[in-house]
Amino acid sequence: MTDDSELAGLRRNAEGGAAPDLYRWASALLRRGAAEPARAAYARAAAQGLAEARIEFARMAMHGIGGDTDLSAAHAALDQAERAGSAVAGYFIALMAVGRGDFAAAEHDRRLLAAVRAEYPPALRAAALLFGRRHDDEAAQNACLQLLERAAAHGDAIAARLLAERLLRGEGCAPQPQAAAELIGQLRAHGARIELPPIAVGAPAQRDAAPADAVSLADAAQPVALAPLSAHPRVGQVDALLSADECRLLVAQAQPSLRPSQTVDERSGRAVPNPLRDSSDASLDPAGEDLALRLAQWRMARAAGLDLVHGEHLTVLRYAPGQAYRPHRDYLSPQAQARDRPQAGDRLRTVCVYLNAVEAGGATEFPHAALAVTPQAGRALVFDNLDADGRPEPASLHAGTPVLAGEKWLATLWLRERPYRAF
Repeated sequence: MTDDSELAGLRRNAEGGAAPDLYRWASALLRRGAAEPARAAYARAAAQGLAEARIEFARMAMHGIGGDTDLSAAHAALDQAERAGSAVAGYFIALMAVGRGDFAAAEHDRRLLAAVRAEYPPALRAAALLFGRRHDDEAAQNACLQLLERAAAHGDAIAARLLAERLLRGEGCAPQPQAAAELIGQLRAHGARIELPPIAVGAPAQRDAAPADAVSLADAAQPVALAPLSAHPRVGQVDALLSADECRLLVAQAQPSLRPSQTVDERSGRAVPNPLRDSSDASLDPAGEDLALRLAQWRMARAAGLDLVHGEHLTVLRYAPGQAYRPHRDYLSPQAQARDRPQAGDRLRTVCVYLNAVEAGGATEFPHAALAVTPQAGRALVFDNLDADGRPEPASLHAGTPVLAGEKWLATLWLRERPYRAF
């Protein structure tokens, strides 16, 4: 946190109007939570051609921080920065494009590769996870490890933890438990405590046919074939939708934000303890999403036959022994719809991905179908909340049975009838 005297100095410097001083002032304001003046200062620095300011202004404009959402202004700022040579700006152009039906994979593959060559840690991590999905390709597995190591060397704690897990389990290499332990020890010494459950996933459901030395975003856009489990309610399943790396990524991203599960009181609109579940959860803000996280969510949305723009914020849940989610339905009340982007309609479909295998218990049950699905890491469960006429489907009643041993990690993406996100 910038102290008051330092902040005053930054402000005095910014009054001179030089782009670097405006950028430092804007960054200090943003750390203080003053989003609106920060965005204005970034805009002034961006107008002078400072690439970093163009990128930060674009990030605020694309997420509606410090002002209205303005995708046109965000695209323009990123395009200007990319044309001036910023590979990081190209990375964010690719990030904005992921999740759309008109996604041009080859164009954005080039952007991701440029950001990898620029050693941008989120790009290194995203490319690593793409290579990691090529389960039986030794060269791709080696590339995954090398990219995670490069990202970790730049201070990416999540990449370091994913690398440690691979070293520990011998994924893409011979097991190296001592190296893994040293890496985890270094993370803890720097205050990064990322505790992962055991996660193992077989070959992914989607196979990327790109050459081993090329990154490819194309497979995330492909439709996913579901195995039908029930016609009424409509429930389908696909195993290994997410890789082990992607499951670990979701757990690691959620851990710092986990809180006891709450719900919104219909009368007061306030958050209150959820009477149906006693889990912990974290709703991942799209403003904090990197490319790897968006790709994982897009795979989930495509499994439901929709694009990511229909998705609410991804929610990651953790159930400890004895915790459960009592019978409930996911469709929204009219009051809940009115409070949260009513133009998007109701929750058409739910996608749940189990992020680990539970030692005992924790199945998802659909009483009307006499169906129980066992958690398995990477397994996705897709079900409809509305009937063919768009009305709430009572038969969609479902429950998470109590965890009897171990813990259960689950990622849930609720998809609306119409676009919910700006991109």
